[in-house]
Amino acid sequence: MTQKIILTFPSEVSGDPIIYELIRTYDIKVNILKAEIQPGQIGTLLVELDAEEDKVEQAKAFFTSRGIATNPVSSRISYDESRCIHCGNCASACFAGALRITPPDWRLHFDPEKCIACKLCLKSCPLRLFSIEFSPLN
Repeated sequence: MTQKIILTFPSEVSGDPIIYELIRTYDIKVNILKAEIQPGQIGTLLVELDAEEDKVEQAKAFFTSRGIATNPVSSRISYDESRCIHCGNCASACFAGALRITPPDWRLHFDPEKCIACKLCLKSCPLRLFSIEFSPLN
C-alpha cells in the first residue's frame, strides 16, 4: 500500500528523528516529497509511505502518539494538453513512469496512479504546462 500523508509537527518534536524511527521500527519505505521543518518551530512534511496496510496504520498511530497530526493527501497533476507539443522532455524526466510517449500516436500519456508528485515535470516542460496540487482528503 502506498499513501501520501501531510505530517504537521508541533515545535517540541520538530527536531526529533521521527522518520528514522519510522523506518527502523515499522520497516516502511518513506519518500519525502516536500519538507518545511525547522527545529523548535511547527513544521510540515509531505511523505509517501509504502508498506503493508497494517504497518502504515501502525505508523499513523506512532505519529499520533508523538503529537504529530496526519492528513491523507491526494495529489493531482494537470497540464494544458491543448498547448502540449509532445516533445517528451517531461516523459524523460518522469522516473515514476507516470508520463509516457509511446507508439503508435507518439503523444503524451499520463497515468495518475503512478505519479508520485516529484515535480520534475514542472521543471522539464519547456512550455511550463504542468501544475501539481496537493489537497487533504478530509
